[in-house]
Amino acid sequence: MIEHYSDHAANERTFLAWIRTAIAVMAFGFLVERFDLFLQIAGQTLARKALSPTGQLIGNVAGLILIALGAATIVLATWRFRRTAIAIDSANPLPGPGARIDFLLAGLLTVLGSALFVYLAYTVISRL
Repeated sequence: MIEHYSDHAANERTFLAWIRTAIAVMAFGFLVERFDLFLQIAGQTLARKALSPTGQLIGNVAGLILIALGAATIVLATWRFRRTAIAIDSANPLPGPGARIDFLLAGLLTVLGSALFVYLAYTVISRL
């Protein structure tokens, strides 16, 4: 039997949860980036209005940032997984990883999500 098996299994479950979250963030970024194309086609068909070039740029940049944040989350998850696995096997007590990077990532996602909300609300209101 593997020594500290339950700790290693918990570490792996946490790693997989981080990976699932990263994939979801990347998929959302792809959706945001492509949603502008949908708005442009729907706007031309329904309201005979085109999106402003600035609006298209904001949606494209926000989508690409979300995809990059998803990729960064995968790198962070892998690094934390390896570091925790080494700490579990270590005979010496080691300090925890801290939460600064986690708070930074959550803050970035909150700011980006708020900006997307404002952008989409502005897009909907401007179409009325």
